[in-house]
Amino acid sequence: MAIHLTRIDELAVVALDRPEVLNALNFELLRDLGAALDQVATGDARALLVTGAGDRAFCAGADVKELMGRSLRAQREGPAFGQAIFSRLDALPIPSIALICGYAFGGGLELALACTFRLAVESARLGLPEIKLGLIPGYGGTQRQPRLIGEARALEIILTGRTVEAEEAERIGLVNRIVKGRSDRGRGELRARDDRLQLARAVPGPRRGPSRSRLPAEGRARDRGRSQYPSLPDHRCRRRHVGLSRKLQTRGP
Repeated sequence: MAIHLTRIDELAVVALDRPEVLNALNFELLRDLGAALDQVATGDARALLVTGAGDRAFCAGADVKELMGRSLRAQREGPAFGQAIFSRLDALPIPSIALICGYAFGGGLELALACTFRLAVESARLGLPEIKLGLIPGYGGTQRQPRLIGEARALEIILTGRTVEAEEAERIGLVNRIVKGRSDRGRGELRARDDRLQLARAVPGPRRGPSRSRLPAEGRARDRGRSQYPSLPDHRCRRRHVGLSRKLQTRGP
């Protein structure tokens, strides 16, 4: 399986385990993630930690191979499916913590945005580069990111597709804090253990609050975004898509 669900003391740990492709999201992984979230929702964990296997990437975004040659209907169904899975993460009755090592691009950053908190190591790099492929973020990032960092900053990051380094991400509120340490065995065993447990204990029991009241309006906004989701990029955008994949595979964080 591309998803592993384990426990560390009070924490449930969901690890994306496709390090050979920088933990890229494919539909099999998303289905496995949904099943893991169902188990977490009915379990007794105090909080959920979401992380990626290896040091190079939390998640580098969508699996490029699955995006090519798809019908227009499949292109629109894909974002709807991803949004549904990430909404289940957002709606968990316990807090969730994304631990970002390396890249968190595209759908990977959107996965982190669906969590309650985000911790990042110093080498983390975040961004929504979809605009460079002739696309828009499809898994809820256009709604969640402005709520975190404000509309002006979010628009600038989305429309330029630029990379945000960990220090800036902490300064603008895209991540809650920077933590020291490197991943150990790629399963969330990190020296940031105290930070995780501190956040977990800060919100004991079911999570309730103002953020839940925003979900209906947010859902309508995501529906409008799906209706405007573009068709496949032209041949020039496809070449850029493949080029970005190759760049991610050969470049270290």
